[in-house]
Amino acid sequence: MRRNRKVKILATLGPASSEEAMIQKLHEAGADLFRINMSHASHDIMRTLIQRIRAVEAKSGRPIGILADLQGPKLRVGKFANTKVMLKPGQTFTLDNNQEPGDENRVFLPHPEILEAVKPGHRLLIDDGKLALKAVESDGTRIVCTVVSGTSISDRKGVSLPDTLLSVGVLTDKDRADLDAVLATDDVDWVALSFVQRPEDLSEVRKIARGRVGIMSKIEKPQALERIDEIIELSDAVMVARGDLGVEMPLEAVPGIQKQLTRACRRAGKPVVVATQMLESMISAPVPTRAEVSDVSIAVFEGADAIMLSAESASGDYPVEAVSMMASIAQTVEKDPYYPNIIYAQRATPEATGADAISLASRQIAETLKLSAIVTYTSSGTTGLRAARERPQVPIIALSPIIKTARRLSVVWGLHCVVTHDATDLDDMVNRACRIVVSEGFGKPGDRIIISAGVPLGTPGATNMIRIAYIGADGQTGI
Repeated sequence: MRRNRKVKILATLGPASSEEAMIQKLHEAGADLFRINMSHASHDIMRTLIQRIRAVEAKSGRPIGILADLQGPKLRVGKFANTKVMLKPGQTFTLDNNQEPGDENRVFLPHPEILEAVKPGHRLLIDDGKLALKAVESDGTRIVCTVVSGTSISDRKGVSLPDTLLSVGVLTDKDRADLDAVLATDDVDWVALSFVQRPEDLSEVRKIARGRVGIMSKIEKPQALERIDEIIELSDAVMVARGDLGVEMPLEAVPGIQKQLTRACRRAGKPVVVATQMLESMISAPVPTRAEVSDVSIAVFEGADAIMLSAESASGDYPVEAVSMMASIAQTVEKDPYYPNIIYAQRATPEATGADAISLASRQIAETLKLSAIVTYTSSGTTGLRAARERPQVPIIALSPIIKTARRLSVVWGLHCVVTHDATDLDDMVNRACRIVVSEGFGKPGDRIIISAGVPLGTPGATNMIRIAYIGADGQTGI
């Protein structure tokens, strides 16, 4: 199954897409990897979904990635005596540690870390920003606020803190239990970490995971932007989670932040996923709005590694159509005459390493000689990432003897991953590459390809050789 696009599609599974037959339809429509949202999925549901994804993978013969998205800390107010109260801008309203039901003057806040961290002048946004409060007094047991905007508050509404850095980590007890369950399956490729604020937030999950899954940091807090380079460096991938980011940041700032994060990740050679409300109207309509099509196009033009569907594929009425539409938009953008100039203008300067130099040379040679494909042998996935970082015009085929590596690379821009045995010698390396290029539909006898690998063969992280080869007349050997 060859995709006619470079950007990958990440589809969320849910009530509308949990059956194996539907997962297969989504994969055939264009989904390259699937997201399991642990906010809604029990451990039993997670294991069932994994089994069904792997069954689809076996039928398709293509490695499929799985992302488990941890819920993260959900900060909410307590309950009210009458479920809901009405407020007026300018009035005083208090959040405190009193567990009694709330009224029009106060409500219980079951998060002592917030009571301790909020300072006068900090903003508190309730219910996705529908109610905005500003702290005027805080003593560790209560926060006295002024209502800035909004007219009501009701039971268990969420609290966002755009100005406050919380001292607690991002893993809750639920997240630790979910992470243990995910790792126990030994079949999940990525874990998304919600509400990352600082590099230190990655420490605990890294210690628990011990390299068994890739760590994807979700950027949805303003505090994360202050140390974004450090967070990117310590992450295996990044998700631009525009939903919560748009609550805690001015909405008009989100497009610029998306561009900054996409380019920063490209410079670092880390996969970046753009997510949230990309085709939101397709939850209930068979076609998207023009604005949504433009939104998806911008992410593709910027060179994002992957674009994500949330409720559109998880609980919407048109999950297959949403994936098909996203794939169609991506294919059309990548054929646009302006696309190469836009995406290549952002190309990062290679680092002073052998792997980067080889990747740069492979791209330049492939584009200059108009070769059919770049073939890279990769065990750990690093060589594949470096090849994709160059954003070449020709296809990249990543050959790996490790199925977990191929699945993890399914989120990476432009990589067509194939699981194959390590080459036994240089002749086998060339012949195997030529054979796979032909069988996967990327070339034909007489075409030329470029191959990068490490010598001695099979040595992880030792990419130090490139070879140009003609595909032989039999399509099985190289010259």
